[in-house]
Amino acid sequence: MVSDAESAPVFAKPVTLREVAAAAGVSVATASKALNGQGRMTADTRERIREVAQRLGFRPNHLAQSLLRRRSFTVGLLTNDTYGRFSLPLMAGVSDALVDNGVSVFLCNVEDDLRLGQLHVEAMLDKRVDGIIATGKRVDRHLPVDLSNLRVPVVYAFTQPDAGAIGLVSDDAGGARLAVEHFCRLGRRRIAHVSGPSSFEVVNTRADAYRAVLEENNLAVSEPLLGAWSEAWGHEAVARLFGGRGERPDAIFCGNDQIARGVIDALRERGVGVPDDVGVIGFDNWEIVAEATRPPLTSVDMNLASLGREAGLALLSLVGGQPAAPGIRKLPCRLVVRQSCGRPPGG
Repeated sequence: MVSDAESAPVFAKPVTLREVAAAAGVSVATASKALNGQGRMTADTRERIREVAQRLGFRPNHLAQSLLRRRSFTVGLLTNDTYGRFSLPLMAGVSDALVDNGVSVFLCNVEDDLRLGQLHVEAMLDKRVDGIIATGKRVDRHLPVDLSNLRVPVVYAFTQPDAGAIGLVSDDAGGARLAVEHFCRLGRRRIAHVSGPSSFEVVNTRADAYRAVLEENNLAVSEPLLGAWSEAWGHEAVARLFGGRGERPDAIFCGNDQIARGVIDALRERGVGVPDDVGVIGFDNWEIVAEATRPPLTSVDMNLASLGREAGLALLSLVGGQPAAPGIRKLPCRLVVRQSCGRPPGG
């Protein structure tokens, strides 16, 4: 008798354009042009690349083929994230999604300057980009440039989209739930929340999720402490939480990793052990901060690279003429557990 596992067909992973290029010893762009009858190269090079593709069993993506036949195989990425904190990991995801289809991505920083933004958009259109991905430093603000009536498709990622457009954001409520539920599983019962300014939509979204999880677990809900996105505010929040006579928290969920590092430093200065006395979780999983914190910081990762990849695939689909429903799509976060939370009781 043959088991289901033995009789189930095995499907090979599709060969990518990147693998064809590597096997042929050429760039992805050259491989793409060779397979699409474009670009300048010797007949021998073109034929060699085609033979490699055939030998490996490469099957071109029909959406990508449509894109490459009709357009420039370039995509513009617009951002006002001057430091690249959010836009760079997102761009890595966009590039990962498109490079196997021979599509290049170039980044333009519009800062918060309407005139500069318009200049960049006009330059992109002059270069006949196939589409534009708009991203920013917060999800509740538009970029300072109008992208609503362009002749190319636009996808928004980590910024507020125009009406009728596709927008991709991280699930902030889900991310906050991951953090607070993790504390609950660890046996923490007095969980405080320290976050950024209330003018940010994500601050209120995460605070609502924080309250909801505590109520679901029959735990006392304390009012979130809101301030700046800074280590200094983390220090000040600890002074408020531990300076009075009230019951002190045994866990602190922070709105970003900088606040969390300030919290941990302030607790250490007070002789409060992390994680033995108080567990701490941040948000963003900014590795340069989280891994350098002592102890290394557990943090919610917004999966910006995955978000960028989804944005790239969505744009590729639009350029290929595929219908796509407008609206905001929320992608899940993940909790990266390090050493700032401790172990569950008896663990």
